[in-house]
Amino acid sequence: KLDAVWLCKLTERGMLRASFVPPREIRELRDLTRTRAVFIRERTRHKQRAEKMLEDAQIKLSSVVTDLFGKSGRLMMDALISGERSPAVLAELACGRLRGKKEALALALRGGFTEHHAFMLGQLLQMVDTLDARINDITVRIEGHLSRVEPPNDPRPGDGAAQTPHGDTRPGLLALVDRIDAIPGVGTRIAQVILAEIGTDMGLFPTADHLASWAKLSPRTIQSGPMSTSGGTGKGNPWLRAALGEAAASAARTDTFLGARYRRLVKRRGHNRALVAVARSILVIVWHLIHDPDTDYQDLGAQWHHRLGDPARKTRDLVRQLEHLGHQVTLGPPSEPAL
Repeated sequence: KLDAVWLCKLTERGMLRASFVPPREIRELRDLTRTRAVFIRERTRHKQRAEKMLEDAQIKLSSVVTDLFGKSGRLMMDALISGERSPAVLAELACGRLRGKKEALALALRGGFTEHHAFMLGQLLQMVDTLDARINDITVRIEGHLSRVEPPNDPRPGDGAAQTPHGDTRPGLLALVDRIDAIPGVGTRIAQVILAEIGTDMGLFPTADHLASWAKLSPRTIQSGPMSTSGGTGKGNPWLRAALGEAAASAARTDTFLGARYRRLVKRRGHNRALVAVARSILVIVWHLIHDPDTDYQDLGAQWHHRLGDPARKTRDLVRQLEHLGHQVTLGPPSEPAL
């Protein structure tokens, strides 16, 4: 009770910061993006169950086909459900470059596929098709919703289709989604999720560090007396963290500034912490893109950190490594190139 009374007094005097409650159109966008994420997760689970059903029938199609639910894989599964059991006939359904693997396909399609497997696989494929249709409907709804929401800091109120300073005539927030989509690792779907979770009013987050702290992507220091230790970042918004984690994992494989940042950190901090650092960098970039409508993303390049490095320090580190291996290093001026 004493804590409740104290919180009431603080609220009465305006000493508590209000929670982040986005406007109605952003809350509706959240409902759409979160429902789509749930449907995508459910579709993945049903796809995994379908693969497990094939494995139960001793059909190793996934060991040959890269995408089990691609055109070739789907034709073969539909043929199995229809009653076709000949491995050679099923292998002839391969399309594209997969036709060069007919022998491996025929070997992988040998198994004990029964009527029970056909019934269960058919039910699972129907659920996958149903979820595909629902996901497509929600995606269309999201794009329509984004086209009706006014972009932030727009000097032309009520004219969402007017030409932006970037020359883009896409209405509403679709142009902002395209600008966020330019970040390595961030696709259209992830850009939509980020906008739905953080909104478009960056006045609620005075700096990019405030936004990163709210999303629980900043390092945390735990202090007890004279002792200071580092702690976990915290839970934060699970939908936003999932989208940023997916974007960071994709950006880590690119030859860009974000990819170089991941490769620099992973060697001494580990995979998970490096991904969190890249996710925080992506969120900082998004804050600047939303805060300043005239800003476009420009990649600094994978060699950015090398250009900023101290040559003397790098030389000293390399000499120390060579001496540790038992070599004697003598530094001299560079030789003149031969004419």
